[in-house]
Amino acid sequence: MLSKGINPTGQPVMKEQGVKMWKKLDWRDYIVYLAFIGVIIYFSISLHDEGFTSTENILNIVRQTAMISIMGVAMTFVISTGEIDLSVGSTTALASLMAALALQAGFGVISGLAAGLATGIVVGLINGLLITKVVIPSFLVTLGMMGIVKGLAMWITDTAPVPILDPTFNFVFGSGDLGPIPILLVWTLLATVLAHVVLRKTSFGRQTLATGGNESAAKFSGVKTNRIKLWVFLATGLAAGFAGVLYAGRMQAGRFTFGEGDELSVIAAVILGGTSLFGGIGTVIGTLIGSLMIGTINNGLIIMGLDVSQQMMVKGLIILLAVAFGKKAINK
Repeated sequence: MLSKGINPTGQPVMKEQGVKMWKKLDWRDYIVYLAFIGVIIYFSISLHDEGFTSTENILNIVRQTAMISIMGVAMTFVISTGEIDLSVGSTTALASLMAALALQAGFGVISGLAAGLATGIVVGLINGLLITKVVIPSFLVTLGMMGIVKGLAMWITDTAPVPILDPTFNFVFGSGDLGPIPILLVWTLLATVLAHVVLRKTSFGRQTLATGGNESAAKFSGVKTNRIKLWVFLATGLAAGFAGVLYAGRMQAGRFTFGEGDELSVIAAVILGGTSLFGGIGTVIGTLIGSLMIGTINNGLIIMGLDVSQQMMVKGLIILLAVAFGKKAINK
């Protein structure tokens, strides 16, 4: 038996193997989980009397991070291929407006959902085709698309919000609760589980990681890398469209300001979670934890009374740390 084995020096084999495993353990792989625990402990102690640990505040963090988490699990696939999508925030705003306009026209809940999702799919398809067919770098394509979509969202309603009066839509896609559980948490968990299974248990997930790890080798192995990239950009567009629907349901309106700056929070959550900024390594669960950590920090800073400028500085620091830890993939 392994536990009773003895090496030539007379020392137990189990102890020797345990030391080797300890030395091989790379704590950078678990840094987001350790940091998340540390953040919770710090705010729980320092803000205990301010209600940080109350059930309502914890649920508020979940509600506030739901859209970032959903876009983040899709962005995990894009970044795993070595690409990036900066258009998700603007797409979210446009999708919320399109959903609101469909409902305002009396087309019903399903049509409102379809309008939001279709908006995201169209943006994702355009991004994917420009990147794979015209061969423009994803950074430039999605940066340009961010401005186009943002301007379109401002133009179609002349920057005016579009109220949503349908209680069913608002309940199902934002403000509802299933007992004590926010509906936004349900959508977040469904998206996370689905994305995790696809990335870890399917050939598409393996081909996604192979494309980001070494695109040339993936092509020689028979992976249609351009098709993979097209699909992952469709996925982020779909996720951004759904996030727009959730914003609309939660705020009971469509607005061009929804999703403003979300692209940075989404990317930071993905990289903090352990996905390599350079492709080839991705983790959906890590992305969820990264999103929750960013949301927890924002929530704690607000309760502490920090002003917007100080919150922006902290968010910028988080992004820098995310990129720094993202380099682990090439430093190993």
